[in-house]
Amino acid sequence: MKPKTQSVLRFFKQFLIAALAAVAFWTVLLMLFEEKFIFFPSDYPDGYYDDAKSVPNLEDCWFTAEDGVKLHAWFARSDSAHATLLMAHGNAGNLAHRLPIIKALRDAGFNVLMFDYRGYGRSEGSPTEDGVYRDGRAAFDYLSQRTDVDSSSIILFGTSLGGAVAVDVATHRPAAGLILEATFSNAKDVARIAYPFLPAQFILRSEFDSEEKIRSIRIPTLFIHGGEDNIIPVALGRKLYAAANEPKSFYLIPGADHNDTFWVGGAEYLQTIRSFARSLKR
Repeated sequence: MKPKTQSVLRFFKQFLIAALAAVAFWTVLLMLFEEKFIFFPSDYPDGYYDDAKSVPNLEDCWFTAEDGVKLHAWFARSDSAHATLLMAHGNAGNLAHRLPIIKALRDAGFNVLMFDYRGYGRSEGSPTEDGVYRDGRAAFDYLSQRTDVDSSSIILFGTSLGGAVAVDVATHRPAAGLILEATFSNAKDVARIAYPFLPAQFILRSEFDSEEKIRSIRIPTLFIHGGEDNIIPVALGRKLYAAANEPKSFYLIPGADHNDTFWVGGAEYLQTIRSFARSLKR
């Protein structure tokens, strides 16, 4: 064998060993610190808390999950609400990063309760899959007990990770409707996309299996997804949509990515949500 050929083979052997070592290293890290790869919370005071005064009637709310974790939320009341939206936000940041959507939906004629999962914002604890489900149920229970809210008109609204929370809550609580924005079918499908070079789908303990859960849900459901979503591809949203029962509808926003559906959709985005809420009363 020529020296040059031997050198090339030696290089590829070393490269393969290094690549396998890197995969093994990151796989072990994922196994040991799974929650760190899934949840990306921001603690208080990170966020636009000082801008909360820009939302009329915005109220600080506190309630406790069934395992004793104290949670923080904001409630924005509309004087002539079509319905009340219980919003489970996406993964990164906290509710103080989402003031514009709270204000826009409140101005569009909705009561809005957005809560922070455990470990996010001012909420206590650390996030886990079971924990954020508990948080969603606690938020629903708190909202349904408010005297200024019609408990029969609560719509669950979950974005991205919050979609999995909203689906889970819908299997345990009597919501009027369900809105799922930029969300996914299950954790394994996301893992294949987020970590294509790791065997993540085979070692994940977290399931977030909305695809299976949604088969048992029989309330009207609106799906919203950006056509250019680079984090949760629209194909995963459509996969979840296919598993859902009727009545259901899919609102695709051309040109929108993962975090800008509200901005790109504009007035049509708000009108689609209003129309969905009104359809629940027919």
